[in-house]
Amino acid sequence: MNINQDTIDKRTFPDFKDTAIAFSHLSDGELQERVLLFSLMNKPWLVDLGSSLGLKAVKWNLPFARSIVKATLFKQFVGGNSLLNSVPSIEKLAEHQIATILDYGVEATESEDDFNATFRENLRAIEFASSNANVPVVSTKLSGLASNALLEKIQTKASLTEKEAQQWLTIQKIVEAICYSAHEKKVAIFIDAEESWIQDPIDEMVMKMMQLFNKDRCIVYNTYQMYRHDRLEMLKSHAQKAREEGWILGAKIVRGAYMEKERARAKSLNYPSPIHKDKASTDDSYNQALLFLVDHYKEIASCNATHNTQSCILMANRIDELGADRNHPHLNFSQLYGMSDTITYNLAACGYNVAKYVPYGKVEQVIPYLIRRAEENTAVTGEMSRELELFHQELNRRKQLSSNS
Repeated sequence: MNINQDTIDKRTFPDFKDTAIAFSHLSDGELQERVLLFSLMNKPWLVDLGSSLGLKAVKWNLPFARSIVKATLFKQFVGGNSLLNSVPSIEKLAEHQIATILDYGVEATESEDDFNATFRENLRAIEFASSNANVPVVSTKLSGLASNALLEKIQTKASLTEKEAQQWLTIQKIVEAICYSAHEKKVAIFIDAEESWIQDPIDEMVMKMMQLFNKDRCIVYNTYQMYRHDRLEMLKSHAQKAREEGWILGAKIVRGAYMEKERARAKSLNYPSPIHKDKASTDDSYNQALLFLVDHYKEIASCNATHNTQSCILMANRIDELGADRNHPHLNFSQLYGMSDTITYNLAACGYNVAKYVPYGKVEQVIPYLIRRAEENTAVTGEMSRELELFHQELNRRKQLSSNS
């Protein structure tokens, strides 16, 4: 969708090329560290090598492996190894009017003990957020609370064993307990989207939670992956259902995180791919959803979770066109911690609601997250180069200021 740049008030509208604001929180040394790290991540062969070896190196406790990861990827993309140790990262963001979305960064767990640990950590995160005004949201993944195999059986309506049926009842009670705690403590919950073959039971469960807890304010948010060609229609149907039943729809939209996996599985199992045919179609679907959400902001709470500059311009512009308050609680932007500071910090400087997704966890626990972060970033055409160019631009600006002083 084309954005009419003529409607933008350039005096007050965020300039996403303003590196002075975007990197004001970084010293020259910290900026140089980012240049080095992102230069390395801009080499796909190196990321592939690091991804294959990194997890094993830390798991096997090889000399210096943990310290190397902690000083590089962990430092860049993770808030801390615990809730308490994440406080400095949270406070540093808050100094620039940027909120924190807490995300327990543990992935790829399949045991009952792991599920129970994730449940307890979600409750701790909610408790922590309730006492910290800079943390309005906690994010969680249902695949961190239930096995993918069980979710897939639920989706295909396969017969469950007695044990599986009991597990499913327990999972539903756990999710309700998490949402109840969030409701009581007035903390919002973002529930992430997953692969299409386990997404249906997640959608159904999140809808039930919204019906229960989103009556007076928005507590529970579903996530819509807009690279799926059925999500725009689903989003609108959920909005209609919420309107008819008298509760508030919470909608976080993302482009999507599993494109290659989705297409490969559809091809191997010979069913139509659920993913849009190309990036242009995904962008169009995303921006249509975005405008729909903003246009209905009085009755729908939304989060534009993207690193796409054009989608952020589109939303910020439409907010101003509608005459809505830039800091209305239903109008939110978010980006990942350690990425796209030119978007986050410039939105915050102009008074829009914006937050960073801040994962936390021990180094060995978040290695899968860090690998995915590096792999996704190198897969985004021009993303690393764009970030590097902005880092260099800011370093040059500072050098020029120093030479002129």
